[in-house]
Amino acid sequence: MEALNVEQREKINLPFDDLNRETWHFLPAVSFAREGIALFELNEEQRLLAFKFLKNYLSETGYIKAKSIISLENVLAEISGDPVYRDPLKYYITIYGNPNKDNIWGWSFEGHHISLNFTISKDKTSFSPRFLGSNPATVKKGKRKGERVLNKEEDLAFELIYSMNDQQLKQTVFQTMPFKQIETVNKSKVEPLSPLGIKAKLLDKNQQSILVKLIEEYLATIPENLAKERMRAIKIVDFDDIHFGWAGSTNISKGHYYRIQGDTFLIEFDNTQNNANHVHTVWRDFKGDFGRDLIKEHYENSEHHKN
Repeated sequence: MEALNVEQREKINLPFDDLNRETWHFLPAVSFAREGIALFELNEEQRLLAFKFLKNYLSETGYIKAKSIISLENVLAEISGDPVYRDPLKYYITIYGNPNKDNIWGWSFEGHHISLNFTISKDKTSFSPRFLGSNPATVKKGKRKGERVLNKEEDLAFELIYSMNDQQLKQTVFQTMPFKQIETVNKSKVEPLSPLGIKAKLLDKNQQSILVKLIEEYLATIPENLAKERMRAIKIVDFDDIHFGWAGSTNISKGHYYRIQGDTFLIEFDNTQNNANHVHTVWRDFKGDFGRDLIKEHYENSEHHKN
């Protein structure tokens, strides 16, 4: 925050317990007002620092995805002819608490099709909810024709569904109509959804390997060491009972949705809007969204709060 003037600091910084910390959305800024400071309110040097700050909390893969999603606003502006609504500078940074003094603080980076929420407690960081979307899912024309920002999240899921026999498909596809978007939408707190779909332990070794790669793709947005640690924990605690469920068509050109749900986490993916050319993805932690597990640990271990 040192690069900001007084007015900018006041705008970007809110108390850690502000209700906005757990309020999020993936709509464009014109449709859903954000707190914090927008990229268009920063000068070029400040903007570079803002992206450097973001990069420090993501993996290289995550950072590239985020930047690519932001750049799709230019594609949408060209398609729609509305550069005010589709503006790559209408992404907001908000800091909750004081990073220099507080033992626990948080921040978010948010705008159209991006909501990244971080909670930091000493040497631990929470990275959820974590939403990334892509419109168009596949760029149909122009200089970027053929580009697919979130291709692996879709292609690996289809690789898994196409590997299944008839019996497995009957267990996996729980309805023929897809959801219009992710079921949990922008809820602050989520509980496990109905455990629909096939259990991981009923997949063969190759199918389980594909499922692991798919989960790893969602984890690939966070720093590599933390992603590996989380995947290791999932394999130990969650894996056999993970449900992979599908709704909608198994034709990639038609609307489809899937979810991956374990004891501790939920992944949702949908591609139904704009003739199945508009992707939403989200990672939710049932106990850890917005650092709730870190906050609980902080209060339980803090001498100040014990007293």
